[in-house]
Amino acid sequence: MQAFRIVLCFLLVATAFARESVTTKSTEPDVFLITIDTLRADHVHCYGYANVSTPALDALAKDSIRFTLAFTPSPITNTSHASILTGLLPGSHGVTDFAVPLSAAHPTVAELLKPHGYRTAAFIGAVILDSKTLAPGFDRGFDFYDNFPEHSPTKSRWGRVERRGMDVVDHAENWLTKHPAGPHFMWVHLYDPHDPYEPPEPYSQIYKDHLYDGEIAYADSALAHFIAYLKSRGKYDKSIIVVVGDHGEGLGEHHEDTHGVFLYDSTTHVPLMVKLPGEFSAGTVVAAQVRTVDIVPTLLELVGAPAPENWDGESLKPYFSGKNEISRPAFGETDYPLRFGWAPLRSVRSEGFKFIEAPRPELYDLQRDAAELSNQYETGDARVQKSRAMLAEVRARETQAAVPKETIQPDAISNSPSLPDPKDKIDEQNLLHAAMLASEDNRSADARKALEKVLTLDPKSPTALRQLGELELQEGNYSRAAQHLKGAMAVRPEDATASIYAGQALEKAHHPAGARDALETSLTPMPGQFPARLLLGQVYLELKDPKAAEDQFEAALLLQPDSVEAQLGLAKAQMGDGNFAEAARSLEALSNTQGKNADVFDLLATAYSGLGKAAAAQQAEAKANLLRDKK
Repeated sequence: MQAFRIVLCFLLVATAFARESVTTKSTEPDVFLITIDTLRADHVHCYGYANVSTPALDALAKDSIRFTLAFTPSPITNTSHASILTGLLPGSHGVTDFAVPLSAAHPTVAELLKPHGYRTAAFIGAVILDSKTLAPGFDRGFDFYDNFPEHSPTKSRWGRVERRGMDVVDHAENWLTKHPAGPHFMWVHLYDPHDPYEPPEPYSQIYKDHLYDGEIAYADSALAHFIAYLKSRGKYDKSIIVVVGDHGEGLGEHHEDTHGVFLYDSTTHVPLMVKLPGEFSAGTVVAAQVRTVDIVPTLLELVGAPAPENWDGESLKPYFSGKNEISRPAFGETDYPLRFGWAPLRSVRSEGFKFIEAPRPELYDLQRDAAELSNQYETGDARVQKSRAMLAEVRARETQAAVPKETIQPDAISNSPSLPDPKDKIDEQNLLHAAMLASEDNRSADARKALEKVLTLDPKSPTALRQLGELELQEGNYSRAAQHLKGAMAVRPEDATASIYAGQALEKAHHPAGARDALETSLTPMPGQFPARLLLGQVYLELKDPKAAEDQFEAALLLQPDSVEAQLGLAKAQMGDGNFAEAARSLEALSNTQGKNADVFDLLATAYSGLGKAAAAQQAEAKANLLRDKK
C-alpha cells in the first residue's frame, strides 16, 4: 500500500508538472507586428478622420489599446523601422539613411525572441527594406525574410520596387500555413500609402480626388484579409498584434509634399494599437504621449523575455489600464537633408511644446498651435534651454552606445552655420523627389523637366546636377552628361558616385584624360569600387600607359577575382608592356574556363604572335573565328 501511495504521488506531481509545462507553452502568444508605411494618424477613421473608410483598423481599435499620441523618431522608412525593431533612437542604432547597415551590436526584436522558441519571419512591401541591398542587417533573427528577387522579371514598379499589400499578406499567410508550429513572431510591412499614390480599383475611383487616402483604404483591406486569416486559424484571440505607422506624410503642409526633410507632426505622428490576448484592455484609449521605440520593450515584457541593458524606449504596459496619464518625451531626428547638402534637424516634443534644432530654430506651443505655424523661438526661452539640455542628454546616451562617427549630433547642427536650412530648400526637395519617381517609372522627360527647374532655383544643386548627368548618361548624351557631372563634382568633390559617372561619360565622349582624372577622384574616398578600377584600367590603355592599366586591373581582380573582363584587361596591359609570356599563361588558364569566349582566343593569338609562335597564333585565331561563326 505504501508503495502504491508513493507511485500515485509521483504520478500526480508528474501530471501537475506536465500540465504546468503545457500551460506555460500555451501561454506563449503569437506576436504579429504590422507596420503600415507613411500612415498619418490623422488620416485613419478611428483617429477622427471622416474622409476615409478603414474598417479593419477601426475594428482592431475596439479590440486594442489605442494610443492617440504616438510618435516616430524619424520620417524615413529605414531609420524609423530600425527604431521599431530595436527600441533605439536613430543616433543609437546608427541607421540614419538608406543602405546603412544595422550593427550586430543592436539586436532586433526577432533576435531577442528566438531564444524563447519563437519562429520568426518578415514580409516586406518595398525594396528599400531588402536586407541584401538597402537594409543590411534587418534580417538578423528572422528564420525567413521575404526579400525581393535579385533580378526582377518585370520593369513594372510592382514586383520590382514595391509589392501590393495583398501580395505581402498572401506571402505571410502562405508561410504561416506551411509553418503552423509556434509560437510565431511575424513582421508584416504594408508599403501602399507611400507615394506615388496608385491604389488599385475600386479605391482609385472611390478616392480619385485624394489618392493618398485611397492607398490607406487599400492597405486597410489587406490588413482585413490578414486578420480574417488569423481568425480562421484560431490565432487572433490568443495573439499579440501591434499595428503602427512608421512615419506620416507632409501632403503639402509646411510645403513638404512627402516626408524625410522636416520633423513636424505631419510626418512624425503615427497610429499605434496594441491588441493583447483575449480581450484584455480592449477598447482602452490612451491620450498620453508615447513613442514607437516603446514597442520592443513592450513585446519583450509581455512574453517574459529579458531585455538588453540599454534602451531608448520603455514598456507601454503601465498604460494598459488606461489610468496612466504621464506623457513621455518624444525625440525626432533626420539626417536626410544631408544628402542634399542641407542641415540635419533634431527635435523634442514634450510638455505641450515642440522644439526643433535647426539653423533657424523653431519652438511651437502645441496647445494653441497644433499645426505648428507660429514659431515662438527666443534664445533665452526656458523651454528652449530645457529642450537643448534634453537633446544633449540624448546625445550623451548615443555616444555611450558607440554610435557611428558619421552620425550627426545635435551640437553639430548649431555648429554648422554654412549648411542651408531645409526650410529654405523644400521646393527643391519636392522637385528632386518628383524627378526620382519619374526616373523610377522611366519617364525621363518628366525627370529632366523637374531637375532643370531645380537648377533654376539653385544652379549649383549637386543633387540635381548629378541626377541630370546620370539621366543624360543613360540616354547616350555623353558630352551633356559630363558637363553636369563635372558641375556636381565641383560643388561636392567628395561625391564618389558623381565622379565615377563623370568618368564613364568622359570615356564615352572620347576624353580619356578627363575620364582618368574623374575616376581617380572617385577612388580617393572609396578605393574599393570595382567598376571604377575596371574602367580606369581601360582608360589607361587608351592613354597608352600599360603599366598604370596593369595596376588598376590587378586591383580590380583583388575585388572580384573571377572577373573575365578584368582578366582580359590585365592581359592587354601586360602585352602593351611587352610581357607576352605572362599574358599567354594567364590567357591559357582562362581559356580552360572560358572555352566559348572568342575574345579570350583573340588575345591569346596576339600573345602567341608576340612570342613568335605563329602556328599557335593561327590556331587560336581560328578558334576565335569558329566561335564567332557559331554565334
